Amino acid sequence: MNTDGWLEDTRTSYDTVAASYADQVRNLLDETPEERAVLALFADLIRTSGGGPVADVGCGSGRITAYLRELGVDTFGIDLSPGMIEVARRDHPGLPFELGSMTDLDVADGSMAGLVAWYSLIHVPDDEISSVFTHFRRVLRPGGPLLLSFHVGDESQLKTQGYGGHPMKVYVHRRQHGQMTAWLNDAGFTVEAHRTLASAESTLGGILLARRQLDIS
Repeated sequence: MNTDGWLEDTRTSYDTVAASYADQVRNLLDETPEERAVLALFADLIRTSGGGPVADVGCGSGRITAYLRELGVDTFGIDLSPGMIEVARRDHPGLPFELGSMTDLDVADGSMAGLVAWYSLIHVPDDEISSVFTHFRRVLRPGGPLLLSFHVGDESQLKTQGYGGHPMKVYVHRRQHGQMTAWLNDAGFTVEAHRTLASAESTLGGILLARRQLDIS
């Protein structure tokens, strides 16, 4: 498996499918009550910790950003794909969406009350995950929650088309909870809860809630 150039491949692929992707996933949360419950729990955690900005990293067409806003969270979206950012701004006017990469987050240290990465780590190669989690830790406040979702499994497959049959070139990486937990622990997070569920979102989806560990002086 050669993942060289994965970042550019991911950007180009999602630029290509942005409009059709948005059409296909727009109402998925209507079909996933357990995932709505997880997002509501995350919103409660943000509120009870005093609130503050939350980044939806890899926001795609912005549906999770918008849903968290409906729950009263001060959420903004970040995505690698200019095409996706354009669609997110079109579909959710008035909400903030920024172009950026989780591999080099342009966010101030310790400024985020929480982070969400909703099925947005699935194209990141194993050897880049630790760097991504290091960025997540850097921008989160101590004790801030991180909500992740991902495809559960042990295989990586090359996706060559999708979302209306448009051409794509992205590897889809499936991972186990144990591996994700180990990477998070190494990056300075404590995993508080995880579960696996089947839904319209994923035939076998993983949900994981972690917190940035407190700084010890």
